Amino acid sequence: MPQLNYSNRPYFDHGALEHISEVLGNLNISKPLICTDPGLLDIGMVDLIRNNISNQYTPVIFDQTPANPTEEAVEIALAKYKSEGCDGVVGFGGGSSIDLGKAVALMANHEGSVVDYSVNEGGLMKITETVPMIAIPTTSGTGSEVSAGSVIVMRDGRKLILASSHLVPNAAICDPDLTVGLPPVLTAGAGMDALTHCVEAVLSPAIDPPAEAVGLDGIERVIRGNNLIKAVEDGSNKEARWNMMMASTEGALAFSKGLGAVHSMSHALGADKHLKLHHGTLNGVILPTILRFNHGHVGDKYSRIARAMGIAESTDLPDFIEGLNQTIGLPKNLSEMGVTEDMIPGLAEHSMTDPSNATTPRLPSQDEWEKLFAEAMN
Repeated sequence: MPQLNYSNRPYFDHGALEHISEVLGNLNISKPLICTDPGLLDIGMVDLIRNNISNQYTPVIFDQTPANPTEEAVEIALAKYKSEGCDGVVGFGGGSSIDLGKAVALMANHEGSVVDYSVNEGGLMKITETVPMIAIPTTSGTGSEVSAGSVIVMRDGRKLILASSHLVPNAAICDPDLTVGLPPVLTAGAGMDALTHCVEAVLSPAIDPPAEAVGLDGIERVIRGNNLIKAVEDGSNKEARWNMMMASTEGALAFSKGLGAVHSMSHALGADKHLKLHHGTLNGVILPTILRFNHGHVGDKYSRIARAMGIAESTDLPDFIEGLNQTIGLPKNLSEMGVTEDMIPGLAEHSMTDPSNATTPRLPSQDEWEKLFAEAMN
């Protein structure tokens, strides 16, 4: 039976960060652990959030979130949370910082190890209410601020999903001003993450018309409004930044009905701690391959996606996405990102066990996974 899913109520607009003290107070958080990354510290963004928090609150900073958050990093941040006597978590940054923050909020009042709560290890039924959590995105891509998931690279090398309605942040502050000036390469990768979320959600066979409608609206904002290209070409375009952040949030709301094989492949590649590949960029590069693979297995959805994009229904969507990737400066293929043929068997094996497969419209066999990775390399 179809079940409709809803989310928290984000503060969303230019200048929304000004509400952070109000949000902390509403959640009775007096000493938040702010999970962020070294890059935001270096450019003064951490000072910005500090300056918006009133003196009645005492923020503690953890600024070592890796590009792909790891189980080890969660444990280090958790130790700081406990030693400093924190009573809530703020994820401030891209999806990595927010996902790490979710895992810290989970482990602050749950026993065992992070891996125990992954979907692969039956964690869905083990997760109960976490400590209070606020998400503040500084990129427009993951939509983690409204999603029920967190993706963590475990000690054993697997990149696994934690998923539960309890992992939806208690509050979100979506301030497009925080993305103004984001470098073109990060804007492009994050934007393709948002677009891929919307596309895979629409293609998911799960029945959830409201979520599908949200996904189509996100696609329209990215492509028909030309907002991704505008944001890449002019990082100070506040209207484009607003629409891309909305598309990012909509992507996560939409994928309450599931994702697909693009994410299975990108999770496998993102687990490689040496390559340190950007998740959104991977999604953009892989998307054309999976669109070709799914062709003929999704009814009229390609036509509906094309209409949302404002292009002819006869348009070859994989070719269109490849052209978009080229326009915004993404790599042409996985080979350009350092992926080699000898990695394919291991990547295929990882992909076969990814939870995103539960809602992919066409499930590849092991041989097909290997062929898909080979195709995405060329």
